[in-house]
Amino acid sequence: MKLITNERILETNGNCDIIDITGDAQAILNKSNLTEGTCCIFSIGSTASITTIEYEPGLIKDIPKVLDKLIPAFSKYHHNETWGDGNGHAHIRSAIIGTSFSVPFKNGMLMLGTWQQIVLIDFDNRKRTRRVAIQLTGI
Repeated sequence: MKLITNERILETNGNCDIIDITGDAQAILNKSNLTEGTCCIFSIGSTASITTIEYEPGLIKDIPKVLDKLIPAFSKYHHNETWGDGNGHAHIRSAIIGTSFSVPFKNGMLMLGTWQQIVLIDFDNRKRTRRVAIQLTGI
């Protein structure tokens, strides 16, 4: 078994910015020469998430719209009262969607569906520099 850990730095716009990072994960896998195992993608921080969607313009608009209904940015959050940074909604969204995603790989390819991409969603209320860990375990 071999373990490889990489980090990617991404510039985001915040406010539900959705970035396709499938290519980053596959590129790291390609360089690893591993053929079978698991790829774990982890957002380092508590106001962004890693998940999988069909990365297409409709969903890029739909996801923020639904999240604004479920977890509105401008509701009263105790976090905002504590820290005064106005991003309580971002922490809640991240906690619910999750900060990591694991996908198996076989024959050196991530086992994703045709319309399934790995994305980082930045929920914070400002532009950010995001760190994403991509860790491969395999043979």
